[in-house]
Order: sequence, then structure tokens, then C-alpha cells
Amino acid sequence: MDSSGLTVIEICAGAGGQALGLEKAGFEHLAAVEIDENAANTLRLNRPWRVEVGDVADPDTWDHTLPEYKGVSLLAGGVPCPPFSIAGKQLGATDERDLFAWAVELAGKMQPEALMLENVRGLSAPRFSAYRQHVKDRLEELGYWSDWRLLHAADFGVPQLRPRFVLVGLRDADVPWFHWPEEERTQKTVGSVLREMMGANGWPGADDWAERANDIAPTVVGGSKKHGGADLGPTRAKRAWLELGVDAMGIWDEAPDPGFDKGGNPRLTADMVAVLQGWDPNEGYEWKFSGRKTSKYRQIGNAFPPPVARAVGTSIANALRHHGVKRDRDIVESEVLHDTLYRALRSANGFATQAQLQKAAGEKIEPDEFERRLAHLARDFVIEHKEKDQTRAYRLAGFKGFVGQDDHERHVRFSEMRAKIS
Repeated sequence: MDSSGLTVIEICAGAGGQALGLEKAGFEHLAAVEIDENAANTLRLNRPWRVEVGDVADPDTWDHTLPEYKGVSLLAGGVPCPPFSIAGKQLGATDERDLFAWAVELAGKMQPEALMLENVRGLSAPRFSAYRQHVKDRLEELGYWSDWRLLHAADFGVPQLRPRFVLVGLRDADVPWFHWPEEERTQKTVGSVLREMMGANGWPGADDWAERANDIAPTVVGGSKKHGGADLGPTRAKRAWLELGVDAMGIWDEAPDPGFDKGGNPRLTADMVAVLQGWDPNEGYEWKFSGRKTSKYRQIGNAFPPPVARAVGTSIANALRHHGVKRDRDIVESEVLHDTLYRALRSANGFATQAQLQKAAGEKIEPDEFERRLAHLARDFVIEHKEKDQTRAYRLAGFKGFVGQDDHERHVRFSEMRAKIS
């Protein structure tokens, strides 16, 4: 890779958390694609990038075949998280919002030097072990080494827990120079970064409040158009916020005034939440948000913290430029839980019996457990079965997820849900 300018195309760009981080890592945006008009306006408000608005998988929204996009340095995106969220139904491949596998296929068409996709912690759970293996196997077929890593924003200078599951894909020639960014727990707290903002209107309780808010924040939950609201999360999160002296039932337009109870629990403003997400002007992460209060909060709350994106982006940039310490690729890959039964089905030559699959999987699986795991796999994959020598045999017949098919049922469901998707 030439050591001159690095370029990026970002899909599902949101309000720019990942975009700003990648920019600070040295990447120049050729385009950003986002479905939410308010978030797209935020991107335009901050940078003169080409911003395309609409369903990223709709060819009418943008043209990924443009010659200047071919071989872009990095294809990045924060594809929708509800398909994998613990707070949702975890429908995975059958969720109309799932674009993870589609994004992998897009990489196959655009041939970027590197790929970076991020999502919620739920994608790292055993429920999606086969889905993850499918993604990894497909990337290998497309010529990419890949690895997953669960990263916490609090380990990258952000005063918020916020775990995110990140996938990085690279060409073999660049892999030896890739190192996941180093992690170090931040010393910042909610109180230390928001003390000045909380006292901006003369509230006399700001100092005492900052002492109470002496910890990192729970994960900020941005919500969606479907569920509405600009509160700070579910019941458990609200309790955690209250322990920090924050009323999490909503957000305010301004900091508390001098008449607010000195020992009270103020609400945060959208600007305060932005700082907790890593958009801290004091750290060089200045950003403006378009839209009304609730829309701003959703944009901020659903974002990938800029410092985390910067850290991963810097690691990718160093790999593409062959900077840093070169090491053996076998050391690079981390351990990720995969489904042994899925791998056995995938490697089988045609239909295979339970005994054959158990042997290929390298483990003994009791009949009830075998059926349970097959049913589990069938949520994301097509599993065919037939009788073979008076024994039932099984075959992995396909992936249920959307990867760009014109006749996929995703199009109908997406059209029906369009007004509620954000």
C-alpha cells in the first residue's frame, strides 16, 4: 500500500462518531451513506463529504461501482445492531435490518484494502457463533484474513463502558503489521468531564454532584424511532445513572439553573451525552449535531465513540502502511467461540448423519442436545434433512441472511418497517 493518503467509504455512518475517529486516524472520506436524514445533515454540517441518504443496500441510494471507489483503502461501517442486541429478539439473519453479511459481500465487490465493521456486544454471544464463522469463512473466500475483538470505550479514554464488537479484515500481505490497539482503563469519570458543563448556568451543587458522579457511565442507549423516547436506557441502566446522581428519565435542554436543588439529581443535556460518547471538545473531538433534542440524542447515543474508532483506525492504517512491528500472523488472531456443529455441517460432502457430524465436530452430542443445536442453527441457516440408510441425515443448504438478493424477503419487510428504522 502506498504510504500517501488513505481513503475510506463508510456505510451506515450515523452522525459521524466513527467518521471523526477514522479521520483522525488519517483516512479521507470518499463517501458516507446513512439512512437517517438528521444524521446525514449532521455529517454535512461538519464536513464537505459526499453524503448519500437512504437504504445503503438500495442501488438507487448510491452507486458502489463508481471507479473511484474500487480498491478504496477502507470500507467501514456500523451496521444496524438490533438483529444482535440482547435487548431485542436477536433475530440475526432473519431481521430485516441485518446488513452484516451484506456488507461482507459489498467488500467482495468493491475490493477495499481493509474492512472494519462494528456492532453490539450481543454479536459476540454463543447465539451467533455460527453466524460469525460464516462471516469469517466468507471473508477468507474473498481473500481476507479477519479477526473479531470486543472493545470497551472506557479502555480508550471515554468515560463510559460501552462494549462494541469489532471485525477487521485485511489482505494477507498487511496482516503481519496489524496489532489490535492497546487498552488502558480511563481515569476519567462522569463528574470529572461534565463538572464545568453541569455548572455552566450557576448551579451551586455542581461540585458536590461531580464528586458523587465519580465513576464511568453505563452504556448510553440511543433508542430508535420505533421505541421513541430520549431517556438513558432500561431500568437497570437508570438505577446505575441514579447512583451517579443523574436522573435518567430524560434529557434537558440546558444545565440546571441556580435554583435547582443543590443536592438534587440533574438530567444530562445532549451536549453532555456527546462528551460521554467521546465527542469531547477539550480532547479535540469537536462536532455539531443537526435536528431537535430527541433526534440529537438518538444520533449521539447510537454512535461509535470517536476515540475508539480512531484507535482501531490507526491500527488499520499502520497495517496498510506497513508501519510498526512486523510479527507472525499466527500470533495476531484471537480466540473466538465458534459452533463446532456448524463447521461439521459446512465441511460435510453432502448429507451427513448425526454420527458423522459428531465425528467431524470432535465431540459427543446427545440426541436432545443435537436437535436443540440444529434448531438453533436453523434460525440463521437452511438445514435440509432426509432419510439415509434408515438414519436421518442433514445438510447445510444455505444462509438465510440478506447478501444482496433481488428476491429476498428483506425488501418487503424493510419497506413495511421503513418509517420506524433508524
